[in-house]
Amino acid sequence: MAASILVVEDNADNMELMQYLLKAFGYQPLLATSGAEGVRLARERRPDLVLMDVQMPEMDGYQATKAIKSELDACPVIAVTAFAMVGDRRRIMERGFDGYISKPITPDTFVTEIEAFLPEELRDRSSA
Repeated sequence: MAASILVVEDNADNMELMQYLLKAFGYQPLLATSGAEGVRLARERRPDLVLMDVQMPEMDGYQATKAIKSELDACPVIAVTAFAMVGDRRRIMERGFDGYISKPITPDTFVTEIEAFLPEELRDRSSA
């Protein structure tokens, strides 16, 4: 059984890349283009993991992560962000994220970070 992974990203190119990589590694992507939509989908679909852009209009990734964690505490949320300066990872993790992927995304780092938060039975790399 492959994991369902919610991607919350407002940039179409980044969304397309993450969706492609998730499918290539055998995962089932769910897609949301805003923080509010991501919170709604997380409530409705109960994904195994969330990939959350940090900077989005209306409801940013920090607010959306807080809302998701308040209802689905066990669901890991990984920040996906262009913030890659010294100290950014620590600051982001202190705001409630479980993991961190910096942009631009590389496939190896992407899948390694995701698999660090999924139980073995939800990892499906048969398509990779």
